[in-house]
Amino acid sequence: MDTVQREPRVLVLYTEIAPYVLACLDALVARTGACIELVRWPTNAEAPFDFGAHPGITLHDRSTFTDAALLEFAQRVDPDLVIASGWVDKGYLRVCRAMRGKGIPTSMNLDTAWRGDARQWLSTLLARFWMPRTYSHIWATGSRQVAYARRLGSDVGHILTGLYAADVMPFISAFREARRSRAERYPHRFIHVARYIPTKGQQLLCDAFAELCDQGRAGDWELHLVGTGEQYDQVRNSPSGRHPRIVHRGFVQANDVPQVLAEAGVSVLPSLYEPWGVVVQEHACMGLPLLLSDAVGAGERFLQVPANGDLHKAGDKADLQRSLLKVIGTSDADLLRMGDRSAELGASWTPELWAAMAEQHLLKR
Repeated sequence: MDTVQREPRVLVLYTEIAPYVLACLDALVARTGACIELVRWPTNAEAPFDFGAHPGITLHDRSTFTDAALLEFAQRVDPDLVIASGWVDKGYLRVCRAMRGKGIPTSMNLDTAWRGDARQWLSTLLARFWMPRTYSHIWATGSRQVAYARRLGSDVGHILTGLYAADVMPFISAFREARRSRAERYPHRFIHVARYIPTKGQQLLCDAFAELCDQGRAGDWELHLVGTGEQYDQVRNSPSGRHPRIVHRGFVQANDVPQVLAEAGVSVLPSLYEPWGVVVQEHACMGLPLLLSDAVGAGERFLQVPANGDLHKAGDKADLQRSLLKVIGTSDADLLRMGDRSAELGASWTPELWAAMAEQHLLKR
C-alpha cells in the first residue's frame, strides 16, 4: 500500500525579521510546499515593517513562549528542518539540541564576520563543546563568515554561503523604468538607506558631503538619507545634517523603497561595521552604482571596482570624500553603464536560488 508523504515542515527561529527573510521563505514554500512555523522576536521600533500576508508561513511572537513552552511547541510541529538565528537566544539553542538529537537537520545562521579578536577566539574554543550537538549546518553570508564557521569547528561540507538574498523582483521591475528616466536625465543624488545607529556612519557621511558642498566641489549633487533610529535627531540636527543639500527622509516602508531609489543616482553605505548588508543587493538591483566602505561584507558579491562603484576605508572621511568626488567627476553616461553592471550583479542571487539551496542541502527527506 502506498503511503502519502506529508508536506515538509520547517521551524524557523529568528531574532528580527525583514521583508527579504519572508521572500526567501515564500520561495521555499513555493518550491517545496513546505509549511513554515516562524518564531521571531517582536518588531524593532526602528524598522517597523508591515509584513503583510504570507500563505504557508505562520508567524509567532517569541515573547509568548517560555523556553519550556517553545520546546513543547517545536515537538508538536515535528519539523523536518530547523533554521535558527545564531546562539543569542538560549531557548532557540535548547530546541535545536533536542531536534538535533532526533536526527533532524538544524542550521545556524551566521552573519558575523571573522575579526580574530579575543572574544571570537574564546567563542571558537567553547563552540567545540556545544556546536556539534546543537547544529548540523552553518549557513553563512560570505567568505568572512565562512572563515568564522570553520574556526567554530564546522565541517566544510556542512557550511553553506548565501544566507541572505534580497527580495529582488520589486527592485528589478522598478529598475526598467528608472533606467529609462536616468538615460534622459541622470539624477545627481546620493542615496543612503540604513538605521541611524553609530555603526552606519550617517554623521561621517553628512560631514564629508557638507564639507564638499561648502568647498564648491560637489557640483549639483545632493544627499538623501532614509531611515530612523537612536541617532536620527542627533544627526539631522547637527551642523552638517542641517545642510540645505542634505535631506533626511525618515523611515520608508519596504513597498515604497523602489520608488525612492528610482529617483536616486548613486548608493553610498559608509558603515564602520557591516557584516553583510542586504541593502547593497537591493540598490544594485535598482541599477545604482555603489560606494561602500571596506567594512561592508556584501561588497564581495555585489561590488566590482571600478565597474560598478568604488571602495573607501571605513571611518576615513578623506577617503570617503575621494569616493564621492570620483562619482561627481564621472559622466552621466558612465554612471548609467556602471548601474547596468550593478543590476547584473544584484540579480545574480535570488530567493528562488536560496530556496533551491535549502532544499538541496538541508531539507533532505
